[in-house]
Amino acid sequence: MTNSAEAFPAAVLWDMDGTLVDTEPYWIRAETELMNAHGIPWSDEQGLEFVGNELITSARMMQDAGLELPAEEIVTTLMDAVIDQIRISVPFRPGALELLAELGAEGIPCVMVTMSYRPLAEAVIASCPDGSFAGLIAGDEVSAGKPDPEPYLKGAALLGFDPAECVALEDSRPGLASAEAAGTIAVGVPHLVDLEPEPGRILWDGLDGRGIEDLRALRKQSA
Repeated sequence: MTNSAEAFPAAVLWDMDGTLVDTEPYWIRAETELMNAHGIPWSDEQGLEFVGNELITSARMMQDAGLELPAEEIVTTLMDAVIDQIRISVPFRPGALELLAELGAEGIPCVMVTMSYRPLAEAVIASCPDGSFAGLIAGDEVSAGKPDPEPYLKGAALLGFDPAECVALEDSRPGLASAEAAGTIAVGVPHLVDLEPEPGRILWDGLDGRGIEDLRALRKQSA
């Protein structure tokens, strides 16, 4: 009979951009090309301010910087550019595929919880080994995006689990705030943007070398 420690986590909820795959440079490149095409200078530093945002929020920030296009058109243009780059090369974060494989071998389901829209998220999932993800919560399918808890609440509910029985992996400030507010055992895995240490907050320096035993140890660490 499986004991409670071995049954944890019930599921792993994965952020996509910056956690599973290193697509943030793709986004920044797409933003820069779009802004420059309209005669507006853009920097990597400005692009980093968007990490973890809802896409529509980022589009409105680009409008505030002077881009005179409808927000939905901005989102579609950026997403199409990133999908084109994903089809050429999928830059998985170190250790991500290995952890996915170990979770799959143990029968622990994974759900992707991303602010990217479904077409892009599905392109990334298609590049993962078959069966890696049991479900997807996409940014165009929630009424409130990260840092609101809704995306991670929906991610846990998709498989019928209590969020407290799920581990969430996040690299961004809005994403980590969303996972924490939803009541998951949230792990911050900072990449391009630093995450602030706080009492009770779990931070890893990466996924490389991390496995199921590290996830199971989180229950005691978060108690």
